[in-house]
Amino acid sequence: MADNKTTSTVTMDDGVRLNVKILGQDSAGSKPLLISLHGAPGLSTLAEPEASFGYLANLYRVLVFDARGSGASDKIGPFTHDRWIEDIEILRKWAGAETFILAGASYGGFIALDYAIKHGDRLQGLILRDTWANGKVGPMNALANILTSNRVKVDVARQVRLWSGTSLNDQDHAEGVQEILPIFTPPPEIVPPKEQNESTEFQGSVEFYSATQNAAFSENMPRFDVRHRLKEIKTPTLVIVGRHDYIAPVACSEEIANAIPNARLEIFELSGHSPPSDEPEKFERILSSFLKSEI
Repeated sequence: MADNKTTSTVTMDDGVRLNVKILGQDSAGSKPLLISLHGAPGLSTLAEPEASFGYLANLYRVLVFDARGSGASDKIGPFTHDRWIEDIEILRKWAGAETFILAGASYGGFIALDYAIKHGDRLQGLILRDTWANGKVGPMNALANILTSNRVKVDVARQVRLWSGTSLNDQDHAEGVQEILPIFTPPPEIVPPKEQNESTEFQGSVEFYSATQNAAFSENMPRFDVRHRLKEIKTPTLVIVGRHDYIAPVACSEEIANAIPNARLEIFELSGHSPPSDEPEKFERILSSFLKSEI
């Protein structure tokens, strides 16, 4: 891994192969490691965190990867938080780091929170973007905001299937996501569409895999509730959220930031679900300030 940007296939302990990219790789491996997790299992890919965190490659080794069940990685389960956390641990060891900075966006934030509670001693810093701590209420709030929005016209039954993890097949999953795309961006009265950037959530080659999404929302979400354990996270934490995020509203990030002892909350007033693409200059400034002052 001597090149500045390397792409590798890394095999997990159960034989599943993950598509992994390291940005800013140095031959000595002397730079600190930052691992960033994408959101939207079964849809999003490493293109999202690469676009958001790639600018740090001169200071960090930025490791991004397609989680199992997403992108170019094997579509082999189990698609559970415990298994995804173990995959992170294997990648950390593969990269040769005892400690690192972990970033998680949207669904990746759920995994990051669970990792921080389980392996907090491994973390130098934690970065959470547009996520929630209560998997029972979070999807219901997102669905309610979608169904009451005047920005999208949706098939109600299909949205219920999407957010309950019961999509019929890959096409049903794809149609469910595609019909709600406008709600991921800031409203037009805040930022005119012609001035909006493509959401990092859907950058790269998009491939819809409903089995991963279904497992995430039908099996994982009902069990995910870390609110009472947030106080256990001692690592410096940056919590980022868009003011106009209707998937993981500001109140969700406020709850997380208020409960983690050493957390800093930053609300992006002109952003929806993706501040890195909605307000990229501010995102880079806030992130760099946090890394410089807290890590």
